[in-house]
Amino acid sequence: MQPDGKSALSPDLSVNTIPNRKKNTLWRRMIRNWELYLFIAPAFLYFVIFHYGPMYGIQIAFKNFIPTLGVTGSPWVGFDHFVRFFNSYYFWDLLWNTLSISLYELAIGFPLPIILALAFNEVRDSFFKRTVQTVTYAPHFISVVVMSGMIITFLSPSSGMIVNLVEGLGFQAPQFLTDPAWFKTVYVLSGVWQSTGWGTIIYLAALSGVDPQLHEAAVVDGASRFKRILHINIPAIIPTITILLILNMGSILGVGFEKILLLQNPLNMGSSDVISTFVYRSGLVDAQYSFSTAVGLFNSVVNAILLIAVNQIARRTSENSLW
Repeated sequence: MQPDGKSALSPDLSVNTIPNRKKNTLWRRMIRNWELYLFIAPAFLYFVIFHYGPMYGIQIAFKNFIPTLGVTGSPWVGFDHFVRFFNSYYFWDLLWNTLSISLYELAIGFPLPIILALAFNEVRDSFFKRTVQTVTYAPHFISVVVMSGMIITFLSPSSGMIVNLVEGLGFQAPQFLTDPAWFKTVYVLSGVWQSTGWGTIIYLAALSGVDPQLHEAAVVDGASRFKRILHINIPAIIPTITILLILNMGSILGVGFEKILLLQNPLNMGSSDVISTFVYRSGLVDAQYSFSTAVGLFNSVVNAILLIAVNQIARRTSENSLW
């Protein structure tokens, strides 16, 4: 017996009751705010069922998947599919095409919504502003299939409107749809036309939070409109720019395959074949399920690493980051 009357071998009940107390507090808080948890339940279930649930199938990237044996019955092969992909003759071509399209799109498409939002913010004629915004937003609502059909129709070598216009001016129209040198430009510029107007919404929302008194004080001090944009508006949207840049860098290898697949043909495969289209072709067309899963997993891991790295750089160099 200890001097206080407790046995030396008896556990300290106060230590064991701390986790139980926290658990009870958590349950009471959940019961008290059950409406909030019910409100978030559909989104939570969506991600669990359609995003985390299918991750069970990632293991076939390390197996020789045989449909008759199932996921658990297929034999393990380790990193053989990854080694096969890295040693293939098309690895560097796929990686270069994916990176070049993504960086090209980032260099052209990322700053344009910022410039357009700053321009919209300076327009004082409300009717003109609403009209231009509607015109620039409208292409966003065109589906990928319709957009690809429009591109093929406008750039058709025989009856394309743009081709006829170029030839009508006395120039030799390039082969936009079949020349590999033109594919990336056609893909990026059409995407910029479709998404730039819609991308300005976020920046306009950030600009709406700028205190008008800052501009009034700057006008009193004699600052020009360009100076006010440079020293008031741009610093106000820097956090938004940083967050969107981090998100864009996190999907640098995630070039959507739908539009590329619709514009792809045997003549422009040299510059249009990217990792996502290769995964589609090898997985669904050629039924190489394990190999295509390994390639897709490599793509996702690289994107995740880039997202974390860019976020860390942003957090160390500024006060803005995702986490």
